[in-house]
Amino acid sequence: MAGRRRPLTGGAGKGAVTAIPYAWLLLFFLAPFAIVFRISLSEPLIAQPPYSPLFGADGSYQGSFFNYDLVLTDEIYRLAFLGSLEVAASSTLFCLLIGFPMAYGIARADAKWRLVLLLLVVLPFWTSFLLRVYAWIGLLNDTGLINTVLQDIGLIADPIRMMQTQFSVQVGIVYTYLPFMILPLYATLERLDWSLVEAAQDLGCSATKAFWKITVPLSLPGIVAGSMLVFIPAMGEFVIPALLGGPDTLMAGRILWDEFFSNRDWTLASTIAIVLLALLVVPIVIFQAAQQRENR
Repeated sequence: MAGRRRPLTGGAGKGAVTAIPYAWLLLFFLAPFAIVFRISLSEPLIAQPPYSPLFGADGSYQGSFFNYDLVLTDEIYRLAFLGSLEVAASSTLFCLLIGFPMAYGIARADAKWRLVLLLLVVLPFWTSFLLRVYAWIGLLNDTGLINTVLQDIGLIADPIRMMQTQFSVQVGIVYTYLPFMILPLYATLERLDWSLVEAAQDLGCSATKAFWKITVPLSLPGIVAGSMLVFIPAMGEFVIPALLGGPDTLMAGRILWDEFFSNRDWTLASTIAIVLLALLVVPIVIFQAAQQRENR
């Protein structure tokens, strides 16, 4: 028919499809990144906005890398980044150790029970994040439920100090981000060809050996996806350390929040954000490049 429009084909169609994610990336990642990076090169001012112009009235460049030198050389910021890295890595490991058996059990369960089990995994998301974190305060306090029960049954005489410690921060992060580990693992294990495991057992492999030789390697994409979903937000977490951690809990997200909202030092806060982003992006890019080489 003369009035019918011809569909996009060839290069025009591919260009139209790929332009959408690139435009999204430009609008919501590269543009904010450029703004934050520009602020990080300025000097703090008691004004509105609270940072100096990047170029003077005569057009001369007035930016500097002083904040980057401070963040990379000052011991407090180094300890904060190392603390964030340690907490994020250990939390990711604990989430994997807890989440893999749970995802494996859901994937191997009867089909009629899988939806119920998945519902139980995502059920905490139906309540406020802050309420869930506050609930751990009531559990871990010296007069909280855990210490009260242990004292009532005679296991301890004095309360165990759990609040405002590294332990409480670790518990809060693992509890909060555990579903982000379980769901990608379940999606991978649910599609796994279990006949390969049965064939390995028929050829003489024990159940344990078949698990490590067949199940774990085939579930590696889910392990990587879940680890990324836990590690990346845990590196920048600030709510859980602020509520459950003590004054000695140094994490990059909490220091960034303090610099931005308490000290009103937007330039230093922007620098911390850029360095934190670099610490997260570089390993991801290296890993993706290694995967592409392996696939080729």
